[in-house]
Amino acid sequence: MLKKIIILFGLLIAAIVLAVGGLYAKGGSSEVLLWFVKIFVRQEHAPNREVTWAIPSNHSNGNQPNSAAKPPNIILIVADDLGFNDITLNGGGLAGGTVPTPNINSLAQEGANFQTSYSGNATCAPSRAAIMTGRYPTRFGFEFTPTPKQFMKVIGNYKGPNQLYDAIYHAEREKDLIPYETMGLPRSEITMAKLLKGQGYRTLHVGKWHLGDAPEFRSHVHGFDEALSFQHGSSLYLPENDPNVVNSKQSFDIIDQFQWAAGSFGMHFNGGEVFKPKRYVTDYLTDEAEKAIEANRSQPFFLYLAYTAPHTPLQATKEDYEALSHIEDHTLRVYAAMVRNLDRNIGRVLQSLKDKGLDDNTLVIFTSDNGGAHYVGLDGLNKPYRGWKATFFEGGIRVPLFMK
Repeated sequence: MLKKIIILFGLLIAAIVLAVGGLYAKGGSSEVLLWFVKIFVRQEHAPNREVTWAIPSNHSNGNQPNSAAKPPNIILIVADDLGFNDITLNGGGLAGGTVPTPNINSLAQEGANFQTSYSGNATCAPSRAAIMTGRYPTRFGFEFTPTPKQFMKVIGNYKGPNQLYDAIYHAEREKDLIPYETMGLPRSEITMAKLLKGQGYRTLHVGKWHLGDAPEFRSHVHGFDEALSFQHGSSLYLPENDPNVVNSKQSFDIIDQFQWAAGSFGMHFNGGEVFKPKRYVTDYLTDEAEKAIEANRSQPFFLYLAYTAPHTPLQATKEDYEALSHIEDHTLRVYAAMVRNLDRNIGRVLQSLKDKGLDDNTLVIFTSDNGGAHYVGLDGLNKPYRGWKATFFEGGIRVPLFMK
């Protein structure tokens, strides 16, 4: 009897999936699909738990001894979908340059500014694979962002009332698409973490990974000693109804709607149980980065600090939003507040290095995975360049690259 019930339940779920997918593919209401996502896809994660970064056996309470003779610490900071014009360094900036980014700017002003820097791809995952390996992702079969086949089929056939353009979907290529769970950075690739670990570095990852969700692709199996990573490629910054957050939803973009419906807000430490971040994600990642630096200050370390800001979903803290009252457009104000918060957090990392006496022997690198995205609904993020994320126009692949 139980077996029959399980079979019937499975058939019911399958029927719902097919019905929703069929309706959606024919231009049906997005509300049906989003309802399905909220009911069957959204997950409730465990409460936040304290993350304890391991202290190496040769740890000392003082600063790194003989720092001039030791290999430098390396911190690689990667922003997510940061537009070329989002920072004020080159006379630009959001809202007519009224949202300063002094901490990001300082990396270029006090270090090296690579003024003709390009990402390895125009979208998140393959670009990050290029950063981690130093190779074009096409060389090892990772030139597209991992996405379930059925999800892309639905998105490709969606015809929404506020859609900016029609998607192009090549149905004849479906047969060549590998299963989603097998999409990831091949373990055979030599990552930056593997290379540095072989040179005696402690290797640490905090933030976005997006190089495969399956356990065999996660960062802690790609050369990182410890890793605090998001469960998926994107995350809410706070729960939608949190009293300390201001939201901006983009009704014209179905992927943005999907992110809100899925409500992903979870991280895992070294592949363990998924739990909720303690506070606004950008602030939380910096909290943990500072803890990781403190725990590993006695020996050379490589920290890959991958923020999700200012990628959608657009959510700002009330503090940052209220500080930009001169910006009238709500979406621009939320987005600008996220960039303001990101800059402040990078300043926290730099100050932490100074406070610990590590700044003179730490190389800090800053970049973005690609250009600003069209799906935030804002013009001018990549000025003076044409194009957006997911295009190979200059605006999609021209990125800041600073080293200090």
